[in-house]
Amino acid sequence: MTDGTELDYAWLTQNAMRGVVREVLGITRELGALPGEHHFYIEFDTNMPGVGIADSLKSQYPDRMTIVLQHQFEGLEVEEEHFQVVLKFKGVPEMLTIPFAAVTQFADPSASFVLQFQPIDTLEGGNDVDEAPAEDEPNPPEDNPPSGGADVVSLDRFRKK
Repeated sequence: MTDGTELDYAWLTQNAMRGVVREVLGITRELGALPGEHHFYIEFDTNMPGVGIADSLKSQYPDRMTIVLQHQFEGLEVEEEHFQVVLKFKGVPEMLTIPFAAVTQFADPSASFVLQFQPIDTLEGGNDVDEAPAEDEPNPPEDNPPSGGADVVSLDRFRKK
């Protein structure tokens, strides 16, 4: 018997990949620092509900912002739905609150690891998908924000040549 419910693999995959980001940040928080040469580039949508950044940063980054967690960060806290971290901008410490749903890309260049996420509004609901996602080519975080295309995990940008 079936009730017409479809498995939404796109949503399930995106949710699992966001779980990887949550776990990695949780491990980093437990250790109190990044292990070895690891460092993270985290791009997020500054317009998503729950994003907490200073007005000066919001005006400078009205749509997307990429932060780097490497040597100079503090106060990393990881919750189920979001994380918080204190970074310095022009020498001034700023607390950032970033929901995992707002993360659009996560990269650890030292491990040649990149996760790129669809905007959460295209995945809302987590059960039925009426349309197949459009094909999309991977873009680095500085060049083009994701356009809501297919699930993309691009490693080419960080491969050692």
